[in-house]
Amino acid sequence: MMELGKYAGAVIGSYAASVALIVALVALSIWKGARVKRALSEVEARAETAKAEKKNG
Repeated sequence: MMELGKYAGAVIGSYAASVALIVALVALSIWKGARVKRALSEVEARAETAKAEKKNG
């Protein structure tokens, strides 16, 4: 393992902060993707309903 010397705290802290930010961004992307998918499904369902109502008169 490499020797970090007196900068060990700063280096490890920087790595930890970077990993935490990457994990947060991935989680946020997954969460927003699920929200958009749900909203798109609702819009598509409304479009299908409107299409069926228009067809049936």
